[in-house]
Amino acid sequence: MKISFIGAGSVVFTRNLLRDLSIFSEFNDIEIALMDIDKERLEVALKIAEEIKEKRKRSWNIKGYMSLKEAISKSDYVINTVQIGGKEATYIDFDIPEKYGLKQTIGDTHGIGGIMRFLRTAPFLKELVLTIEEYAPSALLLNFTNPMSMNQWYINEISSIKNIGLCHSIPYTIEQLADYVGVPVNEISYKVAGINHMAWVLIFERKGENLYPLLFKAMDNEEIWKKDPVRFEILRRFHYFVTESSEHNAEYFPYFLRDEELIKKLNIPIREYIRRVEENEKVFNVFKDYYLKGKKEGFDIIREYYAEEEYDTSKEYAVQIIHGIETNNPKLVYGIVRNKSVIENYPKDSMVEVPCYVDKNGISPLNVGIIPEHLASLNILHINVQRLAVKGAVERDKDYIHYAVLLDPVVSSTLPLDKIPMMVEELIEAHKIYLKDLFKK
Repeated sequence: MKISFIGAGSVVFTRNLLRDLSIFSEFNDIEIALMDIDKERLEVALKIAEEIKEKRKRSWNIKGYMSLKEAISKSDYVINTVQIGGKEATYIDFDIPEKYGLKQTIGDTHGIGGIMRFLRTAPFLKELVLTIEEYAPSALLLNFTNPMSMNQWYINEISSIKNIGLCHSIPYTIEQLADYVGVPVNEISYKVAGINHMAWVLIFERKGENLYPLLFKAMDNEEIWKKDPVRFEILRRFHYFVTESSEHNAEYFPYFLRDEELIKKLNIPIREYIRRVEENEKVFNVFKDYYLKGKKEGFDIIREYYAEEEYDTSKEYAVQIIHGIETNNPKLVYGIVRNKSVIENYPKDSMVEVPCYVDKNGISPLNVGIIPEHLASLNILHINVQRLAVKGAVERDKDYIHYAVLLDPVVSSTLPLDKIPMMVEELIEAHKIYLKDLFKK
């Protein structure tokens, strides 16, 4: 079995997934291909892989590549964690909208930041799926690259390769909720569905007892409320808890970022992702100094990544999926897939995040049924934007990108109509190095 990691220089992510692989004895003798276009990052990833191999006494055949074709060739599984544009492009995504008066917190999923990140990623995704089609046509693509919904939608529009989008926001959300209501997470039963980073906790129970009343009560505790103020405000108004963090959801709903009083009251961290990018760069530099230069100065920054229980898997679903397929040991995971009426009141062509059953037959999304209409309406606002953005990329027509941004709930509630096209054009021009020939004109 061969597993290729594309974007292996995302070393924390790569390390988590390699640790997960190392826990299962069935994966003792496999080929691991690590690929990145950054030679230094690739070298660090290779050192980490060899360290895990030695510690776990695995017989892995580990190889590093800077060629996409060579890494993917004859792979059974392709794991994608590539981020196109890196820090420089992220600054552009925040700075230009801010100049026009549009604030963002994360900017990687919905809204103007999510759309621009998708457009930067689309040319690479096309190259990726074409390479898989030619050199590993039976492989399963496990995609971790955001913006998940638009990326997955684009992949499924241009290719028929097997694929699934993966995110850890649902298990982390359930873990947080367990803490808020004071119930051990392993005693909780739950059902979640919606769109990525904006899915709804539809069932939240312990032994048949509805735990939502406890959550409403917990929300009145000021110390708990401060941990998740935006999501608690959404719970207060819409009566269901939403996945992902408060800082993410602040820019998905049209109520928060245009209101300075709410920004202060809810402690919404403007430009939060910029802080994270800079922190991630510091973390990588410590990894680099440690693995390539033998320096331990600053190791306390990454010590938390080495504090896991010896045989605990991460909250990422990729290795669980691979294990379920390869061993026919059934798993229940959450994934981003084409809807096809899994959620009955969502568009069939949309990408939804739903429970999926995994075994030797592959990945089977489970029927969710009808989601409460007010929650569906909030999701469909973003689904409509996603469809237009993807259509713009598939048809190489920039007009659809303008339509998408004009319809975005946060952009349209914040900026004057005449400023929106100007902002879009300035962003497209600033990102032209990544967009290549994405548009006809």
